Amino acid sequence: MSELAPRALISLEIVLVLAGCVLLWRKGLSPAARAAHRARATAMPAWPVTVPSFLLFLWLVVCGGLLLQSFTALALKSFPVDATAGLIIAGGAFQIGMLLGALGYKRFLERDAARPGRALPGRKLLRDGFVTVVIALPVLAATGLVWQTVLQLGGIELEAQDLVGIFAETESMPLLAFMILLATVVAPVTEELLFRGGLYRYARTRFPRWVALLVPALLFASLHGNLASFAPLVALGVILSLAYERTGNIMVPIIAHGLFNLNTILLILAGVGL
Repeated sequence: MSELAPRALISLEIVLVLAGCVLLWRKGLSPAARAAHRARATAMPAWPVTVPSFLLFLWLVVCGGLLLQSFTALALKSFPVDATAGLIIAGGAFQIGMLLGALGYKRFLERDAARPGRALPGRKLLRDGFVTVVIALPVLAATGLVWQTVLQLGGIELEAQDLVGIFAETESMPLLAFMILLATVVAPVTEELLFRGGLYRYARTRFPRWVALLVPALLFASLHGNLASFAPLVALGVILSLAYERTGNIMVPIIAHGLFNLNTILLILAGVGL
């Protein structure tokens, strides 16, 4: 890739971060925005589910992921697949299995579970998803800077996620296409149905708001298994929950999540350090 592409992406990223600062002020931090938020009722649909049913939802999601991952790992032993590809395929199977567990619960046990919510036009869904990820960029940049400083002061060595190296180094186009599909479609749908459409929606009406925001975000960040990105991912989880609460449609955080992952992939492929 030419040197022009990384420079263009960095310039675009700077523009998006600056735009995010403006949007963050106008839509979240300004006195007018805060007053509007206090006066506005949440658009997110409540989830009147019993505790046993909620635990069954979580069990089906986790077991679905583990079972499909285990079956996939066994099946891969019959094929000449290298370790890296096997790792990616097994990870994808875990995500797809979790998604099947969530969809199975919704389809057969409780149709109200993690439903899309308030109907919004497609253009508004895309716009709200894009605005959400643009607002998130400066927050994540600031959070990441503070978090890395804290870790470095604590003498903790920072390591990038394994997937970052795999994206940057893979020469297999089919594997790269599969990883992009997982990162931009499968993972956003699965994780948003679980953490925002499931955990956050359940906790929002049963616990203090800060608990409902923080716990799913902590679990979301922990799922990625990387200390260097932990705090920024917690911040992203909180922002996605707020987007769901504000718009009332789970497709908004799904779109924002997918766009965020796509932005990260483009930076990695362009050789921009993360």
